[in-house]
Amino acid sequence: MNKVILIGRLTADPELRQTQSGIASCRFTVACDRRFADKNTGERQADFISCTAWRQTAEFVSRYFSKGKLICVEGSLRNNNYQDKNHSDVTHYTTDVQVDNVEFVGGKGESGGNGGGYSAPQNNYNNNYSAPPQQAAPQQPAASNDSMSYGNLSDFEEILSDGDVPF
Repeated sequence: MNKVILIGRLTADPELRQTQSGIASCRFTVACDRRFADKNTGERQADFISCTAWRQTAEFVSRYFSKGKLICVEGSLRNNNYQDKNHSDVTHYTTDVQVDNVEFVGGKGESGGNGGGYSAPQNNYNNNYSAPPQQAAPQQPAASNDSMSYGNLSDFEEILSDGDVPF
């Protein structure tokens, strides 16, 4: 399985381009902080990851994201190589993220979006899955005293020993 999920900040404004056949593509770089800090300096390191989005996702990224904004990117890794134009015996290798979906991260002031409630249109030609619909949790009435209400426990069975537990 080849699946990548990144959360980071854009290092520059996304570059929207059109192919000769009119298909939109957008290239951008995401800076993702590493989990640990340098022992000597105490500074956190970051990885700068190149991403490419196509069609509606490319237009969405170009329209709603800019340098410094937080972004969540979902996609797959792609390895590419090309010959150096100046030295025919030199081959360059690259690794990029082929973007399937992007989402806002943070609040309105942080990402310029609506706090993660909206994501880019899906490229249905490439995705064979969809997230299950989210339902709001049922509201429980506040208890009038300090005791906790556990609801209906009749669906649960009391275990008297640990002998039958499979872990």
